[in-house]
Amino acid sequence: MGYECHICPLCAGPSAIYRCRECEGGELLCQNCMVSSHKQNGLHMIEYWTGHSFEFSSLKSLGLFFQLGHPFGVKCNYPKSPANNDFVVIHTNGIHEVSVKFCGCFDRNEPHVQLLRYGWFPATTHKPQTAASLAVLKQFQIHSFESKCSAMEFYQALSRLSDNIGTRPIRDRYRAFLVMIREYRHIKSLKRAGRGNDQRGIEGTKPGECAVLCPACPQPGRNLPADWKTRPAKEQWLYRLFLAMDANFRLKRRDNKITEDADPSLGDGWSYFVENEPYMEHIGSFGDQAQPKSTCSSHSAVNNSRLTDGLATSGVGSVGCARHDCMRPCSIGDLQKGERYANMDYLFLLSLNQKELQELIDLVVSYDIACQWWINLLKRMLNYSKAIQMDGGKLQSFTYLVPKFHLPAHITSCQTRYSFNFHQHVGRTDGESPERGWSHINPVALSTCEMGPGSRRDTINDHLGDWNWKKTHTMGTTLLRKIKTAVEESKEHTLLFHRYDLGLRSQKKMAKNVDKWELELIAWQQDSTQRNPFEVRVKTPTIDAVRRQLADEDKKAQEEGKAYVLHPTIGPSQLIAIGLELEVQQRRLYLDAESLGPHATEIQTNKLMKDGEDLSNQMNDWAEVQEKYIPSIISLRQDKIQPKKVTEPWEMSLFLPSSIPPPYLCNPRLQDVEWFLRSAQAHTALDELRRAIRLRSYLYIDKDRFARGQHANTRAQSTIQRTESKVKVATAKYRAARVAISSLAKFYTTSTWEKDFPELKDKDVRPLQAEPDVSKKGRRKKADPAEGHRKVSWIWGVVGDGTTVLENGELKDDLRVEWCKSHARAKRWQEEVLLLQEEMRRVLMFLESEAQTWKSRIGFSKEGMDKPTTEGLAAYAFHQSALRLELKSHFEDMWKEVDELVRQKGYKGKEKMEQANSVLETIVEEI
Repeated sequence: MGYECHICPLCAGPSAIYRCRECEGGELLCQNCMVSSHKQNGLHMIEYWTGHSFEFSSLKSLGLFFQLGHPFGVKCNYPKSPANNDFVVIHTNGIHEVSVKFCGCFDRNEPHVQLLRYGWFPATTHKPQTAASLAVLKQFQIHSFESKCSAMEFYQALSRLSDNIGTRPIRDRYRAFLVMIREYRHIKSLKRAGRGNDQRGIEGTKPGECAVLCPACPQPGRNLPADWKTRPAKEQWLYRLFLAMDANFRLKRRDNKITEDADPSLGDGWSYFVENEPYMEHIGSFGDQAQPKSTCSSHSAVNNSRLTDGLATSGVGSVGCARHDCMRPCSIGDLQKGERYANMDYLFLLSLNQKELQELIDLVVSYDIACQWWINLLKRMLNYSKAIQMDGGKLQSFTYLVPKFHLPAHITSCQTRYSFNFHQHVGRTDGESPERGWSHINPVALSTCEMGPGSRRDTINDHLGDWNWKKTHTMGTTLLRKIKTAVEESKEHTLLFHRYDLGLRSQKKMAKNVDKWELELIAWQQDSTQRNPFEVRVKTPTIDAVRRQLADEDKKAQEEGKAYVLHPTIGPSQLIAIGLELEVQQRRLYLDAESLGPHATEIQTNKLMKDGEDLSNQMNDWAEVQEKYIPSIISLRQDKIQPKKVTEPWEMSLFLPSSIPPPYLCNPRLQDVEWFLRSAQAHTALDELRRAIRLRSYLYIDKDRFARGQHANTRAQSTIQRTESKVKVATAKYRAARVAISSLAKFYTTSTWEKDFPELKDKDVRPLQAEPDVSKKGRRKKADPAEGHRKVSWIWGVVGDGTTVLENGELKDDLRVEWCKSHARAKRWQEEVLLLQEEMRRVLMFLESEAQTWKSRIGFSKEGMDKPTTEGLAAYAFHQSALRLELKSHFEDMWKEVDELVRQKGYKGKEKMEQANSVLETIVEEI
């Protein structure tokens, strides 16, 4: 730039000092050429050369104005129409102040129509002063879908694109931008739902009609065969609808005093949220009804209401598709005081209040508190409005299950009765689809929590619509991946089951047992109130029960004059039992001392010292009685068994029979007592360990879903750490019991203690599902395989190698349970293959049906509609029809080898499975 003469390449004139920052090439142009070349790009950013550097300029300052209402290059017949020099346009490259001339011809359109035809969305229909380009509105919508950025963040980014220094004043149009975004979203939703191509128009929109439907779910009239109702009974399960219910307490709304009247929804009840007025009337009538206490674990959704201070809405409840992660129409509602039955009942019943869905024969409902919620559902429904009631018999016939990840937090009986793994005709459904949906929508909560009620619902509706659409156009890849996995797993687990089953049947004594298990399994599958074959029935003895039994034996022996009693108040069984209790106290005191650390307070130190003194006194008293029963203890303590001086009570040896080394003698009666008590102690420790791990898993679920902020996270973490200490105590108790049993085992040569009490390694102390690792600051451990792939820790049921036989010759309980589970795994994977094939067929049929629906709208026209509007509607309908046909063709191409894959690769062991299935069918007929 070291010369003064600048030649414009367009006109060869002087004063070529302007350049555009967005046009390719960056040539210098004169003022006239810059304006002329930007008549169709009037929102570009330009600069001019001052002689020393480039500085910001604008096309408006160079004389460019926008003539609306006419094609490009056509002058207005009313040239005296005044220009609006203060018009603001929000575009993808910034916020611009431009000059606009509206058409003033006698047949002109309204100003807002002129703006829309130019591609600018007006902030108002009355004397608009602000508009946003359709490009920037679409860009924000997509950015908010993917990155969840707020409107404020996006608008501030546009402001910085316009002026990143802050020296040029930019007109604040943020509130106008919010209005335009909301209206744009609403109009696009109506357009995509075909409301512009429907005789009923916008006013005739029915509830849920703007929602994006799941193409893989059964929908009578859209994707089911014409004869689906008359198909054989054994095929009817393929037309089941799988629903999943859940609540989300992150989607709160603060009490900002904005009312429904001041901020209503633009399409109330037209998409995913239910219509607000009847919903609130229902909550007003039934929301305060008392809920029965939970008979399962202490689920907060049943027993407690969450804190609602400062909140207008504490979260949302929802009903979605359980297999394909889509949200259903009219299935979401605001929660006021936690997850009350009145809220969730309304959402569930209303989501089924469609004539097409009520035709469905069967339904599977997944809910994390299904074991409590469904019990009185029919009774509650009969009290509700007729508008949401349905056939009570059909409601009772539905299958209610608990999602797989939530199931470990339930009591043992629920873990089998409400398991997706054990119920037939559910495939590999996990019921956790709401959690995957919440992970997508939760980041939006940062902005929606401050919105008014209507704008919040409209925003969430828009995001859920995008989520459903993404699930739709990626369904080709998703279903293909799933069926490839299902075919391989079905093959493997079918062969594994037959290997296991034939191995048992090859033993004559076992064949009858297996037949009995089959009968029980079939009976339970037909009626879940029958005896559950998946439950362990052999109860392990508790230490309290064994203590009572031994005390009774001591009393009986004393009455018969055969008692081994050397103390007036403490018998041999009581002696050992007290010793075990002292051992537990030693362990607890040791953990307390370890937890104090170097900076313990004086109060904590004094308490530890007092507890230590109390324990020492108890141990001394017990030792005096012990010496009466085991005289060799006196010389044992005098000998140098403990070379170092013991100063802490938890370091002192109790010298129970299992820890008395030879040649010191101990009465066999005391060894027998400790053997029985230690066995019971090991079983009790495992029960405590399972309960503590299950509680810890539930606490992690609760923390991950709901704990936000330092205070809530600190409290949750403290509770988890207390539970973790219970896990450590139970682990140490089992290991101590096993060490004692191994020492006593030399006196019992026929014992199978190593199989009955396997070694408890650190890797065995794990839940049924993966959970965060506290030692790694919340990072998750590598997930254990799920039930369909799993190798669970032996602590959850299968003890040892599962082949130990009871003394009476019958197989242990765990062998029966494992046979049932192995059968269930094989069947679930087989069902998954069939379900996926059916879902693929439904997707293709749904897309074809939707394409034909849009095709039928091509000729739509209304009275008074002009030709350009009619042609535009026809073009849009044709485009939507072609889009769905293109998607169908794409899926067909992706899935063309699926049938061959299933036929050749899936069932090399199919003949064996068919034989087993024919046996089961024969048994069913006999029943």
